[in-house]
Amino acid sequence: MQHTRRVFINYLLSLTAIGAIAPDSITQIFPGNKIKALAFDAFPIFDPRPILALAEELFPGKGQELSNLWRIRQFEYQWLRTLSDKYQDFWTVTQDALIFAAKSVKVNLTEEKRMKLMDAYLNLKTWPDVLPALQSLKDTGIKLVFLSNMTEKMLRQNIKVNGLADMFYDVFSTDINHSYKPSPKAYQIAIDRLKLKKSEIGFVAFAGWDASGAKSFGYPTYWINRQDQPNEELGVSPDWTGNSLNDLVNYLAK
Repeated sequence: MQHTRRVFINYLLSLTAIGAIAPDSITQIFPGNKIKALAFDAFPIFDPRPILALAEELFPGKGQELSNLWRIRQFEYQWLRTLSDKYQDFWTVTQDALIFAAKSVKVNLTEEKRMKLMDAYLNLKTWPDVLPALQSLKDTGIKLVFLSNMTEKMLRQNIKVNGLADMFYDVFSTDINHSYKPSPKAYQIAIDRLKLKKSEIGFVAFAGWDASGAKSFGYPTYWINRQDQPNEELGVSPDWTGNSLNDLVNYLAK
């Protein structure tokens, strides 16, 4: 039955491609699917692993240690600045975290090396499954947007680098209201901008804490668990967990 249903959906998608039916017709045929938009964190789409590889290249034998501390401080600085009401955007806290991490592991972070590591955040590549999966999702008529702690400039630059401009309906950075996920204030942005109900926006997370935050807020939440991590012990679980965007496409097609 599921195979037959999937074949039928693929047939409908082919009809939308040639204009035989409108994309909204698919959701009309399957009215039980209430999702009208998908809000993506940046990292289900963009692969951060080359940044870690670059750190090891620049600091042989120290790159992994530097990267681990950099990543931890990056998020700690977001949340600490929010709690202390001293907001700085994602680019700034990422750079501050890098400087701290370099001092902590005692490597010489020259201006050139600092710029290389920071610029890597502007030139991220997509995971291999992203392009065909996004096309399949877009063809259903679902609006695809970003809802990320990254600045809008960072998001749009990575969209440009990967040729994704036609895929995304809009880009929402939590910088809009000086918040960071998992604050409810951050998740509220998609509702305010899309003018949709909370139940109509599916959130696609990369990190377990973000999946927990979105679910606690009330979004239908899908966790792309590319690193095969356990659920966070935060009292909630996402509605669905998979390893790739292809898994998500198949799940939403059921």
